[in-house]
Amino acid sequence: MTEGYDYHHISQGELWTGERWWYELAQVCRRWRCLILGSAHYLRLSLVCEHDRPVAEMLEHSPPLPLIIDYVYDNDSITTKDREGIMLALEHRDRVRCIRLDLHVQILQKVIMTLEDEFPILEFLWIGPPFELNTSLMLPKSLRAPHLRHLKLSNFAFPIGSPLLTTAVGLVTLSLDDISPSVYFHPNDLVHRLSQMPQLEALHIAFHSSVSNRDVKRELLCRPLTTPVTLSNLRCIMFKGTSAYLEARLRRLTVPLLATLQFGFFSQLTFHLPRLLQFLNTAENVSLSSATLNFLEDKVTVWVYPYNKARMHTLKINVGCQGLGLDRQVASTAQIASALRSAFSAVEDLTLRCWTSPGRRVEADRTQWRDLLRPFSNVKTLRVHTGFVGQVSRSLRLEDGESPMELLPELKELSHANLYMFDEAFAAFIDARRIAGRPVTMVHNRSL
Repeated sequence: MTEGYDYHHISQGELWTGERWWYELAQVCRRWRCLILGSAHYLRLSLVCEHDRPVAEMLEHSPPLPLIIDYVYDNDSITTKDREGIMLALEHRDRVRCIRLDLHVQILQKVIMTLEDEFPILEFLWIGPPFELNTSLMLPKSLRAPHLRHLKLSNFAFPIGSPLLTTAVGLVTLSLDDISPSVYFHPNDLVHRLSQMPQLEALHIAFHSSVSNRDVKRELLCRPLTTPVTLSNLRCIMFKGTSAYLEARLRRLTVPLLATLQFGFFSQLTFHLPRLLQFLNTAENVSLSSATLNFLEDKVTVWVYPYNKARMHTLKINVGCQGLGLDRQVASTAQIASALRSAFSAVEDLTLRCWTSPGRRVEADRTQWRDLLRPFSNVKTLRVHTGFVGQVSRSLRLEDGESPMELLPELKELSHANLYMFDEAFAAFIDARRIAGRPVTMVHNRSL
């Protein structure tokens, strides 16, 4: 992931493998070796325990530097020697600075059992299986890491009141992904825990399965949120769950430096997002100028960028649509766009992409497409994927009593794939806008 914190890098920005940068330099000559090892603390030197590295030999013949334990596998290829190396390195808990274990569940369960008591210099902890499984892994209750700065757990039954969190008051990154239903926590408890993390810069909370909006609202009636919390250093928020849970969480949060938001919603019928809208309207560092709507087989993804062709997005919204037709996808996206109308009205560049098989899906009707386009009232450039030309062009044709300026009144350029026969599809719309004195230029774009 690149948003908020890149877990391919350690906290100083170096790649995990790059932490070995000093190995060759120390072998140049005795003087260099003495100079480098004499400045080990200032250079943040570490020994890297990883795949195919003889850990026992390295520990025996190297100075007692901090340890980085880095074992990442996408299959079951871990060797017996690697397993022994992991266990041996973890025995030196007073030297372990960073841990990244992306291993098969059966191996992880054995390794996790050894993470007991205090790891006094541990700064970075990332544990999870390489595939999305509801494994409900659990950390030992005795685990403590008072200097922990980055925590990422996937597929864990990790309660928000865990002693690990209560002792790690200097957390900069908190990422809990695919949270087990067995430890679902109330928005109150999450906000309270966040209030004790003043250094937090990136927050990622993703539930494994959905809790209904109705249940969340019922919980809030019993335990309403009362205490406002300001997270002065938080720059990135990522969340996956129901819209009601998100709204409850945002209700009491103030995030003055917020720059990136990413949300994933399970499939639901309605979206009510007033708090998210308030967040977007008041966030000074969040700019929404260019948007891309991707309609996939199992979800819709809305990407919003600060400017056209920007590499980093400022807002991303995923909506689960497994097994749903395009009509439901467009209707859900239209609901979200309407709920965030005042924020999306700043978008000047809009792209509609279709990554599905049109023959396998129900088409969205004209009204649904018009509902989707209506909130983007300031769009000047519209790009339409080949698979959507027919549906979008029909939605732009005027019917009795409709004004040519009702949809996309600021539009100046309409772009689609370099297939000239599609010009005729938009001909009626182009003519209507020309007659109204607000001409739109047709552009062919092969990238669509």
